[in-house]
Amino acid sequence: MKIAAQLYTLRDFLKTPEDIAATLKKVKQMGYDSVQVSGVGPIDSADLKALADQEQLTICATHIGYPEFANIDEVIKKHQIWDCKYVGLGGLPPEYRTSKEGYAAFAKEFSEIGRKLQAAGLKFIYHNHEFEFVKFDGRTGMDILFEESDPEVFDFELDLHWVQAGGANPVEWIRKVEGRMKVVHLKDWAVTSDRERRFAEVGEGTMNFPEILKACDDIGVEWGAVEQDNCYDRNPFDSLAISLANLHKMGYK
Repeated sequence: MKIAAQLYTLRDFLKTPEDIAATLKKVKQMGYDSVQVSGVGPIDSADLKALADQEQLTICATHIGYPEFANIDEVIKKHQIWDCKYVGLGGLPPEYRTSKEGYAAFAKEFSEIGRKLQAAGLKFIYHNHEFEFVKFDGRTGMDILFEESDPEVFDFELDLHWVQAGGANPVEWIRKVEGRMKVVHLKDWAVTSDRERRFAEVGEGTMNFPEILKACDDIGVEWGAVEQDNCYDRNPFDSLAISLANLHKMGYK
């Protein structure tokens, strides 16, 4: 598994093309060779690719907004420009979240989208939060997505922090999606002295990363994207650097 920086972590530093150029340079300087495009301000697709190439950064995956999928040809074109196979959606739109029928409808809708992407040499990946672990008649939303989507065209991008937040076991879910996950979100979980749950740099929290990383390797995950939704009082660039240093110590680059 190769390590990438999820640019959403640095979203406050990606507002303009000039910001994007400066941020990609810093990401490369700290030792990352790949990025996941998410949270990036307005920029022409070819210009973003040129900036990434300038820093010798691979674009390994994306998150794009749900409305963008209405123009699937443009989605395909953008990802082909970026030489990026994995087309991600960062979460289920709210209107689908309230019932088992909503989850099933989404699974069907995005299986169709996944077929169109696959025909163009791309792959749809779904990123979870914790709300997918609400149960409907004994099945979680994630179970419904897993069971009622087409396994040939609908892949997952487990966010391991949110899996744990939803009350599930990250290692069990990694093994469950074997054959359907090539990109994973690496994010730790910490508990403060006043029992507040916080996002944490990889290796700085309580999650069992040796077992998590072994499971990712066992099922053939290609990309581990480091993400931290909130870095609190720490500079987000420093948080990404700490996570990368800890992953290097665990044998990953």
